[in-house]
Amino acid sequence: MSTIQIKQLNFAYDGQAPLFTNTTFDLDTNWHLGLVGRNGRGKTTLLRILQQALPYSGTVTVPLQLQYFPQTLDETQLTLTAAQAITDVAQWQLERELNLLHADPNILWRPFVDLSGGEQTKVRLALLFIQDNGFALIDEPTNHLDLRSRRQVAAYLQQKPGFIVVSHDRDFLDSITDHTLAIQRQQITLYQGNFSTFMTEKERQDQTELAKNGQLKTEITRLKRTAHDKKVWAENKEKSIYGNPHIKDSGHNAGRGFISARAARTMKKSKNLEHRMTKEIDEKESLLKNLEKVDPLTMLPVSTHHHQLVVAEKVQVGFDQPLFQPISFTLTRGDRIAIVGDNGSGKSTLIRALLKQFTGMQSGHLTLAPVSLSLVRQQYTDNRGTLVDFAKQHQLSRETLLNNLRKLGMPRADFNTSIEHLSMGQQKKVELARSLATPGALYIWDEPLNYLDAYNQDQLVAAIKHYQPTMLFVEHDEHFIEQVATKIIRLQP
Repeated sequence: MSTIQIKQLNFAYDGQAPLFTNTTFDLDTNWHLGLVGRNGRGKTTLLRILQQALPYSGTVTVPLQLQYFPQTLDETQLTLTAAQAITDVAQWQLERELNLLHADPNILWRPFVDLSGGEQTKVRLALLFIQDNGFALIDEPTNHLDLRSRRQVAAYLQQKPGFIVVSHDRDFLDSITDHTLAIQRQQITLYQGNFSTFMTEKERQDQTELAKNGQLKTEITRLKRTAHDKKVWAENKEKSIYGNPHIKDSGHNAGRGFISARAARTMKKSKNLEHRMTKEIDEKESLLKNLEKVDPLTMLPVSTHHHQLVVAEKVQVGFDQPLFQPISFTLTRGDRIAIVGDNGSGKSTLIRALLKQFTGMQSGHLTLAPVSLSLVRQQYTDNRGTLVDFAKQHQLSRETLLNNLRKLGMPRADFNTSIEHLSMGQQKKVELARSLATPGALYIWDEPLNYLDAYNQDQLVAAIKHYQPTMLFVEHDEHFIEQVATKIIRLQP
């Protein structure tokens, strides 16, 4: 057993609030550790600090050679050549790992650029565990993976030695991790158990702190009121004694001294009580700041007199040949249909065909009722300009757009940044917020969860359950599908 040690770590990007302040913790390198936290909390930054890729103050001790995912490979070369250029790996070793990942070893003889996103992910993962003395840092491995591939990768990682993995896929994390390191608003906390264990414990802690906070606020209000009343009483007594010209003899002066001393003692006692409770409030503030604020999102579904919004009869789409077996289904008002299938099975192509955006081969009958649509697309690089101009261009309520973006966790400082200059995660939130602010009788969403953390995902689930929109969507996340879908259409090759 070896240990990664972090002592008194401090780090901040220029001009931004600190991500880590006097942070200290130890990690056993045998653990399958899930690194979790809201977007922007510093998960990827921590991985880069472990690699000594960022300047910091404090002590970071790593006893093993780190292997990072995703690696950068030369896409123009054959996959085997590109892999051997960055890692000392034999062909047979890479083939062995690819077999364990249920990937065809023949992909080694294809240019890396020609591999699918899922195949590229599996090649990168296969390179992580070649070295016996390595320790893997795995950043978002489930991007571009369908449900089957996610399960294959999970089974692969379950058999591997220790690693740190960052992912927003809670089912994936639950299946592969035994410890969780949570980067919260005010502190970093280590939990024994997977993501669900962490969330259960976090919710219990939050409820406990909320209850204590309410009790504490009630008590401090009572004490402040008592202190105020006693202060007023003491001041009035002082005035009644020293302000009375008829009290002059030593006996009355003795009375003055007695009452004044009593008033002073009362004021001191009430002040001490107030200071004690105020200190307790201050001590609790850091805990209360760990409470994650997840505000409800706004959707704008509109009613329609159409009962059947989508009708598919023996539909196939493809290029030289069909991508999937003929499918038939009807989406009626109130349905939320999930389209699922392996990578490359034609899910997004079916969406494009429905929207009259596909120019390849198509057979069968696919009809869409003339209703208002609200879309989330996979490709949204055409979203450009400031958010204010963007709202005008798409005839959106600026208030609804910006409110939803703020609730999704976009900093107000980004509101004045052109969309094309935002991070990919923030650009995805703009695309999602655009759909939420677009009135629609039918919501068509193509992989809406990419780049969203678990809290954002829960916000979407809650909004859908509240507004009950009619939906057709493509998604790989099992938890989201289970929570949202009323029907599932599976594409078969």
